[in-house]
Amino acid sequence: MRARDAAGRPVPLGSPDAVEPVPEQALPPLEALALARSLLAQGRPFFAHDVLEAAWKAAPGPQRPLWQGLAQVCVGLTHLQRANPVGAARLLRRGAETLDDAGPAHGVDVVSVVRQALAAADAVDAGTEPDPLEL
Repeated sequence: MRARDAAGRPVPLGSPDAVEPVPEQALPPLEALALARSLLAQGRPFFAHDVLEAAWKAAPGPQRPLWQGLAQVCVGLTHLQRANPVGAARLLRRGAETLDDAGPAHGVDVVSVVRQALAAADAVDAGTEPDPLEL
C-alpha cells in the first residue's frame, strides 16, 4: 500500500506526513460508517471515501446507491481539500443525486446528507467555505 498524507496525496515511505492507511476490505456496514465518520472528523475525506467505496462494492444491490452516494460526497470533499472547487461542487452534487435513489439504511439520514452536500456545493460555487458535512 502506498504511503499517503491526510489529503490522500502520495508521499515517500517513512515521510512524517504519512497517515495510517485504512483497511482495503469491506467492513461490516456499521463499522464502515463509524470509521468513515471518524475519518471525516479528522479531515481525511479521501480515506473515508476508500472505506465507503469498499462497502459499496460489497453491498447488496438495493444498498449500493447509499454507499456510492456517500463515497461520491467524500470525493467532493477531497476535491475541496485539494483546492479544486469545480470538482468539489460537481462530486458533491453527484453524490446528492445518487443518494436521492437510496433509501435510509444503517441509521444514515439520507435526506440530511443530501441537504448538506447540496448546501456545500452551493457554498463552493459562491466562493465561501462550506459548513462541515456529517454522514
